Amino acid sequence: MKKYKQIPLVSSLLVIINIIVFLTSIFARDALFDAGVLNVQGVLGQRQYGRVLWAMFLHVSMSHIFSNMLILFFLGSMIEKEIGHIRFFLFYFLSGVSGNILSLCVRVQNDDMSGTIGASGAIFGLDGVLLSMALFRGKKVENVTPTRVLLMIFLSLYSGYTSENVDNVVHLGGLLAGFTAGSIMCIVQRKKNIDQEASGEY
Repeated sequence: MKKYKQIPLVSSLLVIINIIVFLTSIFARDALFDAGVLNVQGVLGQRQYGRVLWAMFLHVSMSHIFSNMLILFFLGSMIEKEIGHIRFFLFYFLSGVSGNILSLCVRVQNDDMSGTIGASGAIFGLDGVLLSMALFRGKKVENVTPTRVLLMIFLSLYSGYTSENVDNVVHLGGLLAGFTAGSIMCIVQRKKNIDQEASGEY
């Protein structure tokens, strides 16, 4: 059972699904993109709310999917081993959907009819989860410190803000959602551990 928990099942499955969708999009690009791109007209105008989720699996280029899947596999595998398959699954999708919803709200406010795709909101959410673990978990993760995680987040955000055609609102939304969810998990778990230790002493 312990060995099963150490296998990054969810991370690996997500990478495989994203790659399959990307390869499919090469042959049916317009159809997949038209059905999944996150934009105001599609989500609110046509009430296709599934775009908030579906957009997380679409990538515009080889470099786009390569960078996202590389981070997802290595960072995701590390976090999944620490918090478990179910929590990792929930945090990943919570971050991605939250980032997309925030981006949609900003687009509505700015009357922006452009669209966005990609898994980067969910991946930034993993950065947020990792930061919360470094700050609040108590139990150390090997080679992970708050300073290192903050530096990684800063460089990632900086890269986004200095690049073209990048939806930085998605990044921020995913990051905040992941950090919030991860912080709640760590604080609740620490309190539970303290209560268990206290009850064992008396």
